[in-house]
Amino acid sequence: DLRSKDDTALQKEIADLQRAHFNLRMQKGTQQLTDLSQMRTTRRSIARAKTVLAENAAKQSATK
Repeated sequence: DLRSKDDTALQKEIADLQRAHFNLRMQKGTQQLTDLSQMRTTRRSIARAKTVLAENAAKQSATK
């Protein structure tokens, strides 16, 4: 799914996920977050998106 997106879409996805992770951290701080596994899921999704973005950058630099 992520591999089919272009770089701008991936950057937007990363920004959205980081915003969601920030909101989860704030909920945890105010004792409102009950499912802590959501933090792990968003953190790993951010890493996946950044990995795909780095792979795309490596492919582009290798072809130049």
